[in-house]
Amino acid sequence: MAAESERVDRSSHSMDKSITLPPNEIFRNLENAKRFAIDIGGSLTKLAYYSTVQHKVAKVRSFDHTAKDTEDDPLYEISMQEEILARLHFIKFENAYIETCLDFIKDHLVNTDTKVIKATGGGAHKFKDLIEKKLKLRVDKEDEMTCLIKGCNFVLRNIPHEAFVYVKHADSEFRFQNTHPDIFPYLLINIGSGVSIIKVESEDTFERVGGSSIGGGTFWGLGALLTKTKRFDELLQLASKGQHTSVDMLVKDIYGGSYVSLGLTGDLIASSFGKSATADKEFSKEDMAKSLLHMISNDIGQLACLYARLHNLTRVYFGGFFIRGHPVTMHTITYSINFFTKQVTEPHLTELTSQGEVQALFLRHEGYLGTIGAFLKGAEEDNPNQYSWGENYAGSSGLMSTSPDLNPMQRARSGTFPFDMLEMDRLERQLVNLPLLQDPSSYIPDTVDLSEDALAREYWLYCFEEALDGVVKRAVASQPDLPEAAERAEKFRHKYLHKLQTLRHQPFAYGSLTVRSLLDTREHCLNEFNFPDPYSKIKQRENDMALKYFQKAVKSLEELSWEQRQFALVRGLLAGNVFDWGAKAVSDVLESDPEFGFEQAKRQLEERPWLIDNYDQWLERLNGPPHKCALFFVDNSGIDIILGVFPFVRELLCRGTEVVLASNSSPALNDVTNNELQILTERIAAMDPVIQSAVKEDRLTLVQSGSSSPCLDLSHLQRHFREFGSTSNRPHTTPA
Repeated sequence: MAAESERVDRSSHSMDKSITLPPNEIFRNLENAKRFAIDIGGSLTKLAYYSTVQHKVAKVRSFDHTAKDTEDDPLYEISMQEEILARLHFIKFENAYIETCLDFIKDHLVNTDTKVIKATGGGAHKFKDLIEKKLKLRVDKEDEMTCLIKGCNFVLRNIPHEAFVYVKHADSEFRFQNTHPDIFPYLLINIGSGVSIIKVESEDTFERVGGSSIGGGTFWGLGALLTKTKRFDELLQLASKGQHTSVDMLVKDIYGGSYVSLGLTGDLIASSFGKSATADKEFSKEDMAKSLLHMISNDIGQLACLYARLHNLTRVYFGGFFIRGHPVTMHTITYSINFFTKQVTEPHLTELTSQGEVQALFLRHEGYLGTIGAFLKGAEEDNPNQYSWGENYAGSSGLMSTSPDLNPMQRARSGTFPFDMLEMDRLERQLVNLPLLQDPSSYIPDTVDLSEDALAREYWLYCFEEALDGVVKRAVASQPDLPEAAERAEKFRHKYLHKLQTLRHQPFAYGSLTVRSLLDTREHCLNEFNFPDPYSKIKQRENDMALKYFQKAVKSLEELSWEQRQFALVRGLLAGNVFDWGAKAVSDVLESDPEFGFEQAKRQLEERPWLIDNYDQWLERLNGPPHKCALFFVDNSGIDIILGVFPFVRELLCRGTEVVLASNSSPALNDVTNNELQILTERIAAMDPVIQSAVKEDRLTLVQSGSSSPCLDLSHLQRHFREFGSTSNRPHTTPA
């Protein structure tokens, strides 16, 4: 049986005890940590722990309006409250620093009642005594393969854009895959010292179907003999600089060109290290390392392809310390799989596969699979799979440079300490696909992938940098009674700028780079520094102002003919959507001209035909029977929801259509939240008998979307949306 774990690093370097760790950057929130797990491989240690994080949330509460209102009475009050958030922390570092890290954890671990640390990996036995001595925790060893599978299932299920295809010759080398609703079955190729090939059929059903003794340990061992280089990453660095053709014998070296009748191009490797037997010269360390890497990667790729075909599987994930996000390794494995599935046609298409063919997939967090699985084994009583989990971009370092050299920005964060972090926050609700999606597996909520479009990427990064001053200003203004708010806002500015700079150089750090991910990263950073709702005061002011015009707007609509009213209602939706503080051009207008209002926005709308214009079909449908139900995903507070959406909803209700208004569960930009929407609906119902009767008769209902993002994602909604999957409950879906 091939070795399944990373071998213990016997290189000459010893544990580094001189380093100083920045406590607020790496082992965050240790004072509230519990449930530890550790995965120790041949050169890297991966540590996991669970913590509870206390953070501020913005709450709104309606004032008592039974007494006589005055003109200046606010609609509701805003308060900041403390809530407890569950968070998972994963930290990866070199084994050389394990003793220093354990000392640091021991010194900062104050509120834990944990007695056991779950451990996996080939180095767990070697460091068992050290861990128990330093942390006073009993080491409980878990099966390595079980942990690996549990971890892989967890990241595939919870992290969007976790898996990617590596395409060397494309503008963007990383092609991230959509999260499939059903992650099973798949093949996992774990490349440690040897290779294990595991067929995974369900959460708890997997089988080791094959393997090989030629794996990462082979590359490390033979590489050390050939180059006298003892460290794994140094071997990869040598390989990245080498030319394998100096050492390998190619098809054209034997036949003078391609072997056409066998379909072999001249540049294919006919014999690894073939030239070394006859050439009377010394070969460079770089060239030998490159040749060795090609030889082993090609062998693994062919083996993976054969097993995938044998078991009729198309999804093949590669993990283990051999990968390390190294481009040469990923490219060679991908090329090998594509070659053996007969998909290689032209050199620039070597990584493109047809639908249904075996595809080499790599994972952003493949280095964490074992420790995630070990942690889950230790937390089974809490049933972590009953929740959805989301990556916290503010606390995660992301997928760094694929160069064997440490990314300079990554190293600069902590002096000389090379580390990598992943943080995941527990969502207090399980998120599901909207059943109305025609094909959830092909659904993409974003229109542009900025990691593939350099011009668009630079444009949007510039926009977010330019808007940062305004965000900082509004964050401080949202907490006027807290004198330290300005200091926290500056810390937010620094952190978010750093994230933008990282994404400029590493656009693939958090998967596909989109406007959504830039907005989400900003929201995560704001929450990190206790600014849960920077737009709270703006929303309050705009809601108050728009409510004063609601009855006038309804009266003017009722004076129109039926057809004129339908067109005016649609124009009202479009004009209301202008009031989005997430758009820099809009925020600039609203900052410079606070009186800019609904009528001005309508006057600035373009004439038909609009960019996407289905109005004629909509009008034709309105001449038919009423819809049974309309599901309306609402957007901005103020003019948008009150003067744009509610009149439109009112018209649907008058037609006999039931309406469901779905709003954000938590704040994002100036989007209306579910708590705010409940108060707004209550006030509008007091003014309007149509809305009032619809609320009383449950023909107008309000639901939380489950989102805390400014952008709509129909694959991440609260579980109650499942009821819309039945034929009788199918609504007309309207994103606002």
